[in-house]
Amino acid sequence: MFSIPSNRKTFLFVLAIGSPIAFSVWLALLNNFAVEIASFGGKEIGILQSLREVPGFLAFTVVFLLLIIRQQNFAIVSLILLGIGTALTGFFPSILGLYITTVIMSIGFHYLETLRISLSLQWLTKEEAPRVLGKILSVHAASTLAILSILYIVVFVFKPTYLWLYAVAGSLTVIIGIFCLFSFPQFSEKVEQRKDLVFRKRYWLYYALTFLAGARRQIFMVFAGFLLVQKFGFSLEKMVLLFLVNAGITIWVAPKLGILIEKIGERKALTLEYIALIIIFLSYAVVDNVNIALALYILDNVFFSISLAINTYFQKIADPADIASTAGISFTINHIAAVILPALLGLIWVQNYGAVFLIGACIAGASLILVRAIPDNPEIGKETYWQV
Repeated sequence: MFSIPSNRKTFLFVLAIGSPIAFSVWLALLNNFAVEIASFGGKEIGILQSLREVPGFLAFTVVFLLLIIRQQNFAIVSLILLGIGTALTGFFPSILGLYITTVIMSIGFHYLETLRISLSLQWLTKEEAPRVLGKILSVHAASTLAILSILYIVVFVFKPTYLWLYAVAGSLTVIIGIFCLFSFPQFSEKVEQRKDLVFRKRYWLYYALTFLAGARRQIFMVFAGFLLVQKFGFSLEKMVLLFLVNAGITIWVAPKLGILIEKIGERKALTLEYIALIIIFLSYAVVDNVNIALALYILDNVFFSISLAINTYFQKIADPADIASTAGISFTINHIAAVILPALLGLIWVQNYGAVFLIGACIAGASLILVRAIPDNPEIGKETYWQV
């Protein structure tokens, strides 16, 4: 009879498998579903993405909910809610319907991501965290690759409806959530977590980098893919294939990036990321060749993986009891820009899409300046080179 080890790391890996089954299908189909079925334009897609980020903005409330539910169980419930929201998407093919199902899906997704970060930083040692987080990212990508490979074959061969695709993907995630509920024991907390909001002056650099990372993420997730569909006419099959390529590359590169962060430190790794992003965003603004646009999208995804160094930096400077509270706060900070930017940039997109990516280059530039304040060996009492 098949069984898996019932330990903390395995639980984290199973969550990393379950989440992308729903979310990667939702995301891969989104631009085509929105344009072809729900008649979205730049304005509507911007509003949708802002609504999607509202639950992330409210992620700080996780600390209050932990008064009534354990982190482990909360993560499982969030995974199930992610699946339910995805499964319902195809049943409501209208602007309002897509807005509502997106919010349901997003509540599950953002609480889950908040709790995955919190549990990972609590359960992993500082020494092993970069390497294991890289492996978790690789497993996440492998799950994405598997589900999108199936999706690509199914779409290419059978031409199913969006309703069927969303329903199956969402249901699989719900099943994995139920499996987690009954297959893992209740793990005790290594350090009792504070159940109130914790803001600390010495975490200021982590807060700032998290805020800018949220803004940068929106440029990639919302507008880079939309550029390929709207400007270069990418079909659903081509978009799914592109997601497959990105997932395949991430499986290979993510563990190596985790090792890189472990060897050279967060300061140098993030410096490399932001220099590359400035070049990538400036190129997005002027690209007219579809092959170059594809290469930029793939490179963008590769460098996105280095952002896990922001969390390992925080782990090194944090009071262990602050991790759950700060994980929720950091997700809220991350999503301040995420709530505002998509709708605002959607309006800018209508006038000049290149300006959107120039703004992205400025965001990467600001991040590059701030990351120079990270010490070579950050720790409690040595959080930053700069004093505020």
